[in-house]
Parts: sequence; C-alpha cells; structure tokens
Amino acid sequence: MKYQGITLTDAFRIENLYSLHYFEYMNSFFFPGESHNFWEFVCVDKGEVTIGAGSHTHTLKRGQIIFHKPNEFHWVKAGTGAAPNLVVISFSCSGQLMDFFEGKILQVTSDERKLLAKAVMEAKEYLSDPLGDPYQTVLRAIPGASPVSGQLIRQYIEQFLISLYRRCIAQHPAVACPAPVCPPAKMTRENTNEEIFSDIIRYLERHVPSHVTIEKICRDNLIGRSRLQKLFQQKCGQGIIEYYTGMKIEAAKQMIRTEKMNFSQISENLGYSSIHYFSRQFKKKTGMTPSEYAASIKAISERPFDSP
Repeated sequence: MKYQGITLTDAFRIENLYSLHYFEYMNSFFFPGESHNFWEFVCVDKGEVTIGAGSHTHTLKRGQIIFHKPNEFHWVKAGTGAAPNLVVISFSCSGQLMDFFEGKILQVTSDERKLLAKAVMEAKEYLSDPLGDPYQTVLRAIPGASPVSGQLIRQYIEQFLISLYRRCIAQHPAVACPAPVCPPAKMTRENTNEEIFSDIIRYLERHVPSHVTIEKICRDNLIGRSRLQKLFQQKCGQGIIEYYTGMKIEAAKQMIRTEKMNFSQISENLGYSSIHYFSRQFKKKTGMTPSEYAASIKAISERPFDSP
C-alpha cells in the first residue's frame, strides 16, 4: 500500500520569544513607551491599567488583553484603581492568521488564563532572569534547562492564540470578529459541586475585608464542614482557610502597591487583629515582610527606563 501524506500548515507559529513577564506594579508605575518589529500582548490578571497603542488610549481591566502589532508604539501606565498585575509576552510569529489580532482588545476565558499561567510556570523553569523586571531586554535560558520547557512555552502561547481566534470566529462567523472587544464564551457548570464552589469563592471575595471562620462559612453557605474541606482540597489542593488567607495577602499586596495606606491601615482594612499577626501571615505566604515586599516592587517601578 502506498501512502501519501499531507503537509500541516501553521496558523500561528511562534519563532522567537523576546519577553515573557508577570508584573506586579505599584499604582505610580509608568512605562514611557517603545516600539519593536515583533508582536506583543498585554493581559491584565488583576487591577486596571491604561495603555497607549499608536494614537489610541485604552483602559483595560481584569481579564482583558490587547495586542500590539510590529512597529506600533505603545506605553503603559498603572490605573487609578487597584494596582495591576500584568502578563506581557512579545514574540515573532509566522502563520496565516496573526493579523487577525491587529487592533483588538479581547476578553480571555478561564481556560485561556490557565494556558498563560502554564507558560509563566514553564518560563520560571526555563529562563534564568526574573519574570518581574519590566526593563529586561535579553532572555537567557538556564544552563542545562530542559528544551522541553522551551517547547512547552511556545506551544502554550500558540494554543492561547488559537483559542482566542477560534472562539471569536465561532461567535461572529460572518464578520470574523471585527469588534474591538469579544465577549467571553459562556461557561457551563459541570455539577452541583462546581456551583457551590463558585458561590463560596464569591462569598470569600466579599469577606476579604473582614474575618470569617470555617463555622461561619459553613453556616452562611449551608454546607457541612467535612464537605467544604474536601471540596477545597479537590479544587485547590489546600484547606479553605489557607485559601482565604492567600486571598487576603493578595489584596494586601495590591494595597501596598497602591501606596494609599500604611501597613497598620492595611492590616485593619483586612480584618487582622494586629499588625504583628498580619506581618507574620504576609511573610509566611510571600517569604518577605510587608516592608521588604514594598521595597522590592518599588525598586523596579521607580527604576529609570534607561538604567542598566
């Protein structure tokens, strides 16, 4: 039997990676801008950010992403709301469909966010330089790093682009999604546990500024303690109080970067009984005291753009 194969074409093919960053900005951060001959996208993981793209200015919020085409001048300024966390990836890309993203601001789904998270996690294993330096211009692989990690970074980004493209085309097939913002795909809940878990997450988010116990969570959400703990172990790999503490520390990090409250005010705002307990919890989660964290992030945000 004689076989005849088919050549598979690439709709999106990442050729070179120029930057892959996860930034935690102070509210005072301002990047004056640049242009380069490759693509870049900025995805807002938390908070709000103002972005210049050519002659246009946009305000992006959590879950939104903007694409900068090659040679488009772009700049970034932290927003006036919650201090932003951003994923910034720049790359050269061949293929038939990359121009689809020109001039678009899209909304990413939870599955697409997971692909970005996987790319960031692989980058930590593969790249020798820190991912939080906005002025880094040279990428270097860790000596002896597995080439598998490099390949996975490329594949995760390509999957991310494919998912965005296919979803927008499916929702707007007649016009190929020319609108500046493409709505997220509707997510269906798999079962009752998914619904309960989502409800409890929203409950915890509402109570980040206060103090809640497992007993109160169970009572307010009509769920047994053992089922609650089992649910969070299955979904998060940790207990609910540990998860809740992590939410508080993430909120504290944003408040520190906003620079509108001192540590005592932040501690009180988050429902801690004392600043000393808050500091211990913060260091346990981050490996730094609040003041050490503020200094490390601030050192990056206030560094001149042309510094070495």
